[in-house]
Amino acid sequence: MKVLVFVGSQRDGSVNQALAQAALDQLPAGATATIYEGLEKLPFFDEALEADLPASVVALRAAVAATDALIVVTPEYNGSVSAVVKNAIDWASRPFGEGSIAGKPALALSASPSPNGAKWAREDLIKILTVAQALPLEEHFGHANALEGLTDEHLSELERLVANLSEQIAA
Repeated sequence: MKVLVFVGSQRDGSVNQALAQAALDQLPAGATATIYEGLEKLPFFDEALEADLPASVVALRAAVAATDALIVVTPEYNGSVSAVVKNAIDWASRPFGEGSIAGKPALALSASPSPNGAKWAREDLIKILTVAQALPLEEHFGHANALEGLTDEHLSELERLVANLSEQIAA
């Protein structure tokens, strides 16, 4: 199982980067994972660029195509997903119906210092992934009050969700 991870927070020490690493720590034996570096360097999606794709977009699409599943980790900014996550999904979804993201199982995660665990961002992320023709898991994980760190209960839930992602690949 090869997993590609998009992390929507680019800030060193972010709670979403910590959540992404915690999820990766739950991968089954033999699985490999890569956190995609450079989401912030992608140009904003623009159909005009599709005629002559920038190298960064070609690399992103190839990385998504070469993976079995995605883990997408987003903070909640103004009640929705991170712009870098949305932009990466937009690029990976094109051309519509043939995008490298189509048919890829995806797990949505978020961490927030708020008590709702970035619920709105996760809901929007599920919708965005679905429209992009990925296959988001019905269940997703939000780490509320994230500045307090992950508990054993959180890690157990992440382990269960990552196992569900693995089962989706095998199906």
